[in-house]
Amino acid sequence: MEALVERLEQAVVRLEAVAIKLQNCPGGLVNGDISSMINGGESESMEAFNHLLSGPVSEYLKTSTAIGGDVAKHAEMVNNALQVQRAFLKMAMTHQEPAKTEMAYLLRPLSDQIQEVQNFREKKRGSSLFNHLSAVSESIPALGWVAVCQKPGPYVKEMNDAAIFYTNRVLKDYKDTDPSHVEWVNSYLSIWTELQTYIKEHHTTGLIWSKTGPVAPLSLFGAPSDVTCPPPPPPPGPPPVFLDNNPKSDDTAAQHSALFAQLNQGEAITKGLKHVSDKQKTHKNPNLRSQWGRTHQASPAKSQNPSSSACAPAKKHSPVLELEGKKWRVEHQEQSHDLVIEETELRQVVYVFSCSNSTLQIKGKVNSIIMDNCKKLGLVFDSVVGIVEIINSRDIQLQVMGKVPTISINKTEGCHVYLSKDSLDCEIVSAKSSEMNVLVPEGEDDYVSLFTLKISTNRATITFHFNNNFLDTLYHGTTITVFHSSGLTCFTFKREGKSVISRKF
Repeated sequence: MEALVERLEQAVVRLEAVAIKLQNCPGGLVNGDISSMINGGESESMEAFNHLLSGPVSEYLKTSTAIGGDVAKHAEMVNNALQVQRAFLKMAMTHQEPAKTEMAYLLRPLSDQIQEVQNFREKKRGSSLFNHLSAVSESIPALGWVAVCQKPGPYVKEMNDAAIFYTNRVLKDYKDTDPSHVEWVNSYLSIWTELQTYIKEHHTTGLIWSKTGPVAPLSLFGAPSDVTCPPPPPPPGPPPVFLDNNPKSDDTAAQHSALFAQLNQGEAITKGLKHVSDKQKTHKNPNLRSQWGRTHQASPAKSQNPSSSACAPAKKHSPVLELEGKKWRVEHQEQSHDLVIEETELRQVVYVFSCSNSTLQIKGKVNSIIMDNCKKLGLVFDSVVGIVEIINSRDIQLQVMGKVPTISINKTEGCHVYLSKDSLDCEIVSAKSSEMNVLVPEGEDDYVSLFTLKISTNRATITFHFNNNFLDTLYHGTTITVFHSSGLTCFTFKREGKSVISRKF
């Protein structure tokens, strides 16, 4: 009996608290809000989402601030997008699901936040932290799970996998030099892991809306004062007045009879046609063709203004060779064969973009080198700590004077790589490239071709030669990884993640 009395007292206290809140809200509350008050605050679903924000998201913001720069700015944008999603989930608790046409208005703030995150990555393509920005940009669409009708969890996992492709690059670049970047990767990926768990527990088959509250409004944060609903359509006009001008039934029958009489004439139906002589035919009278051409010429205004139809010439950018923070920018260089970067540091990155018919020499040791959209470019460098990456280029010559651990060649046609004696243990990874040649030193001043690789277009045939020995023929999409160590050469062919051939010499 005492326990029952205690429970009744607790219920009275909670009802009194609800009554006080109702008095402070003259506009009244909907059923969902009253239910939320009686249950002691926000629902378990919102508490779980708040735990996501205070846990993995907070840790991600902390590690991003530690790295600073573009990563910190990007993290603030991600946090804003998550706060917008929190407001969306909170509204769904107390409102019924709107029509599909109105849902687009509700999702617009979230869509704008996602677009802002992706646009930031596109504006920072030359950033030394581009892999960090790409990992976030490729996975941020996972916040669109609220619009997925059935099983949104796998959709979030798919976006998480897209981020892993770039986070693996981050780990490869910084795992031995800066552990803060490793912590950043772990904290960021944990956001999507926790979000998958949250969806599985609270929204397994899609976002759950309230069944008792009002229909959701058109705007997530309330419509502005100057926005009003469109006026109702005007009333329909008076019905058209049809005049009785239809022919009588007798006249209709007479017309039908006349029509069939004409159709039954046979060959006589063509007697009324006018004969056209050869002089009146343009294909037999050259004079008529010339007259017709003059009458159909373009007007003088159009002919005198060819610039209106011609494409505007491409804008020519000024060449750039400068140090921006920790990044060397070499851009839009043409016919320049004396480009030299001398004062280098271990943490600096060299980004070469849209250069043609030029030669660049990099002295000292740098962190990494990226060559993008270049043509007929020669690159000579001493040593690189991380990776040398060649993307979307043609006719490239690359010479290593010191040591480099990894060379990546992607979407490139024609690439000659000259390795030094200290870089024979270099790992060369190639994808969607053709006409590659790797040369190693022989003697003091001579190089010998280690292998030659040629790929055709459609059903690509890869011909791989090593010391004039034919190895194999593979298909398009094959990735070839070459290892050299202590005079031992190992070639590993991979296709769709499975090793096809592995040979040692």
